[in-house]
This record gives sequence, C-alpha cells and structure tokens, in this order.
Amino acid sequence: MWKIKQIFDGDFGCEELAPGEKPKVSVTLENENGKTKYVSVEDACLVDNGLNIGDVWPEEGSNT
Repeated sequence: MWKIKQIFDGDFGCEELAPGEKPKVSVTLENENGKTKYVSVEDACLVDNGLNIGDVWPEEGSNT
C-alpha cells in the first residue's frame, strides 16, 4: 500500500501552461517498507478524490 508522503507544486508562475494543459503536481509516495516513488498527476486529480498527505494512494493511479 502506498501513502502520500509529500505533494510538491512546482509551478512558481514563471512558466505558462500550454493551451489545454492542466496544472500538475509531483507526489512522493511511500510504502510500508519505506520504499518511495514519485508520480506526476494533475492537481485536479487530488482535489477531485480528496487526497492529501497521509492518505492512501489509489492503486489504479499508482503508475507502477
């Protein structure tokens, strides 16, 4: 099981999004063995699913 350890919004306003592109965030995931991995997802994905630091990452979105 993967949990959200950190959410990083790297958009500092210095780069514009391409037309139709949605804002993305980098998410650090950690499992029960201390292994970490990183995924990049649309910010709306986290908001729509009510995901935040400490929450379990949905398996279908784990990009494993």
